[in-house]
Parts: sequence; C-alpha cells; structure tokens
Amino acid sequence: MVMRKILVIGAGNIGSTIADFLASTGDYTVTLTDRDHNTLKTASVPDSVQRTVADLAEEGVLPALLQGCFAVLSAAPFHLTTRIASAAAAAGVNYLDLTEDVASTKIVRELSTKAPSVAFIPQCGLAPGFVSIVAHDIARRFDSVDTIQLRVGALPEYSTNALGYNLTWSTDGVINEYIEPCEAIVSGKRRLVPALDGLESLTIDGVKYEAFNTSGGLGSLCDTYDGRVRELNYRTIRYPGHAAIMKVLLNDLRLSERRDVIKSIFEHALPVTMQDVIIILVTVSGQRDGRLTQETFVRAIHGATVNGRPRTGIQITTAGAICAVLDLLAEGRIPTSGLVLQEDIALSQFLENRFGKFYQDSRR
Repeated sequence: MVMRKILVIGAGNIGSTIADFLASTGDYTVTLTDRDHNTLKTASVPDSVQRTVADLAEEGVLPALLQGCFAVLSAAPFHLTTRIASAAAAAGVNYLDLTEDVASTKIVRELSTKAPSVAFIPQCGLAPGFVSIVAHDIARRFDSVDTIQLRVGALPEYSTNALGYNLTWSTDGVINEYIEPCEAIVSGKRRLVPALDGLESLTIDGVKYEAFNTSGGLGSLCDTYDGRVRELNYRTIRYPGHAAIMKVLLNDLRLSERRDVIKSIFEHALPVTMQDVIIILVTVSGQRDGRLTQETFVRAIHGATVNGRPRTGIQITTAGAICAVLDLLAEGRIPTSGLVLQEDIALSQFLENRFGKFYQDSRR
C-alpha cells in the first residue's frame, strides 16, 4: 500500500495500541494526539509515532491536525465523537471511531452525507463492531431469521471482588452503557429496553456467567434487521452477581445521576488488570432448508505480547478491529465513500486481515 498519514485521537490504552499496531506495519505514518501531556508521554508506542499534545476544544486545532491525513481514528471519550466527525467531514478525511454511544452515532451518520467523497465508518471496535460483522455473516446463510443474540464480555481472568470486575477499558464507556436505554427488537417490534434488565444465566466451557442489557452493542443491526426478525438483542457478559450490585449503585442509590461520583469510586477502588479474557458469543436461529436451525460463533481471547509489548485482550480486540477496517478501506475492499456499516464488511475478509487474525480463538 501507499504510505498513508493517520491521525489517532486519544492516547489511552486503546488509542496507544492502535497507534502501535499501525505504525509497526511500516505502511502508515501515525500521529497520536491527546490533551494530557503525561498520558501522551507514557503511551506505549514505537518511536516512529509522532506525539502531539492538543486540546480539541481550541478553535483551529482539529483542522490543522487533519491536514494531509488519509483517515482519523477516534479513540477519544464518546462525548468528543461528534466534534471529531464534524471536523473530518469539513476536511474531507476518512473517519473511523469506536463509540458505543447511540446518540453520537446518529449524528455521525448524518454528517456522512456532508462529505460524500470519503468514508464514515462508526463503531469499528469489538461491540459494536466485530460482533455485527459476525451476526450478519451468519444470518445471511439462513432462508429466514428468527432470532439474533449477541453476548460479549471483557472480564478479569481471576475474579477477586464482589463485582467480579476489574477496569479493562474506558470507565466512562462502561458507565454510559450501564445507564443509557438499549435498542432491541422484541416480538418483531423495535423497542428501547432498560440497561441492566434482561438478566440471564450462561455457561461457556463450564464457567458460569450472567448477561444483561447494555447500550450500544448492536451498532446498526436494529436498522438492518427491522421487520426481518422476531428477536434481536445485545447483552454484556459478567460473572454472576454483578448486575444486582450495579442496580443498587446506579438505580437505588441514584448514582446514574452522578456519573462523576461513580467514575471516581470505580477508578479509586477497582484495580486495572492485564490478565483479562474477552468472551464473544453470537447466536442466530431461523429457517434453513425447511428446519428451525441454530448457529453459534464463540471466541475466548486473552491478552498477549504484540510487537514486543504486553497487551490486554480488550486492547487487542478493540484496536485490532478498527485497524483491520482501516486496512480494508485503504485496500479498497470495502466502500470508500459515504456511510459504511459494519454489516458491509465480509467476515472472511476481516478474519484474513493481518489485524483480524487477532480474533483467532485462544481458549485454554
């Protein structure tokens, strides 16, 4: 490929991993930006990555950063999504993000019409993102689809507290998906259902889990399958008992109204861990050759050393997904203009990609 200039916004765990993955290929020149000097300074990335401290709220900063870029990849907090997407539209730069925030994504989709010569590809992470590619790939092999269920968990391998949880990615993102309404199709009708509801028990490889509604994981699947399925839902996987405690904190104690407080509590009391496991379970049922049939895709992905640097499972899967989509865009293997949905990406092409290969099953 021709060397392409990429701007990665957000130098946290995921953003720095994206910058590392892309720069290490030798196919991209990468600029990593963040408003926090220390976060940028300590980011684990190759020396070839240009680090730029920038406050995106300052007028003129984003246009200057985007000049000459092939694409901008947003790993910033969800509340910055629309600002970055607006600047990309104005600059005529391809745009990719990881956001799970439904409201922000709707605005990104509207902005895609203002820059028809470039691609706008929202929700390129694990969930939303990869799981939508999987679900659509399975569903298209059915004569008619009845049910699509997506279940994903980013969990500590070793549970040592009552929540059964450690911080593995954005605290803001976790809180947002536990609070905001969740899109679903229920009994053939599109609905918003409450987060933390729909509690169910799962057993995968002999380990017991629970799963419950969280916001944003479906991406654009509700639009794609509206009127075509009886049931469509996304639920987050956790160890048993997690949902009940979160309901006490967010609903009974009304900390959903004080996100800054619950964020402070989480970041003070819950340690981060490099020992995580990503559980992916996508199930589709429907009619195939005259019979009610079910097909399931399952993965368990652990942290690993990549490019000589230790990376968690959530870093590998999230960064790997958006990097794979960028590769496919640069190669012209997916639409190169307008709004591009995850469902527009073939699973076979994704898994064959050098970053998509991170999604090989690593169950032990």
